Amino acid sequence: MLRLIGIVISIGLADSVNPSTVAPALYLASGPDARKTVSQFTVAVFLVYLLGGALIGLGPGQLVLSLVPKPDAATRHVLEVVAGGVLIAAGVLLWRYRGRLSHKPLPLANPDGRASWLLGAAITAVELPTAFPYFAAIAAIVGSGEGIAQQVILFVIFNVCFVLPLIGILATLWLAGEEAECRLARARGFLERHWPLLLAVVALIAGGITIALGATGAIRQVKRTLKKTIG
Repeated sequence: MLRLIGIVISIGLADSVNPSTVAPALYLASGPDARKTVSQFTVAVFLVYLLGGALIGLGPGQLVLSLVPKPDAATRHVLEVVAGGVLIAAGVLLWRYRGRLSHKPLPLANPDGRASWLLGAAITAVELPTAFPYFAAIAAIVGSGEGIAQQVILFVIFNVCFVLPLIGILATLWLAGEEAECRLARARGFLERHWPLLLAVVALIAGGITIALGATGAIRQVKRTLKKTIG
């Protein structure tokens, strides 16, 4: 379970460097009543992403598992390595096209006057079908063989990691005082210029960690099997 928590945290942190959610939060942070709007936006993103992932994992995911034999330890480790491979592939693509992607405009906050919580829910709902790191995490969670309660806890852990940058923006608004707007403006400028590079690096690191955790689990399982066979 601890190894699986490490995998979920690494993928969640990689997925958190997401301009589709961070950029609107930074724009909201520079507007009126920033603490309230960013709080609403963060809660909406967290709930929609959590419920969407949990419904996929505990609905269709459990249905698939019911149609096939329960995955053994070796299969679970393979799924973990595959999840890491998805992150590595995403990181390589982001690195390769970082120059082109950096010229794409980031999402604007509340462009049509919607409430901040509705904006967060809408952005996250649109983002969910193409959230490949999340699907990698879902595959690892569903294929883990853990009980439903443990899987729900893993989904919560993933989504807490996913909204950590938004929580960081909130913390800056509360703690930095008059300097908050200046600091967040610098962060927004950095994100606009370098988000593909930043996301690529985080994805590559998280993918490497995930593959390492899955591989070490597989090695331990092979050793146990050999020990039983020899013994």
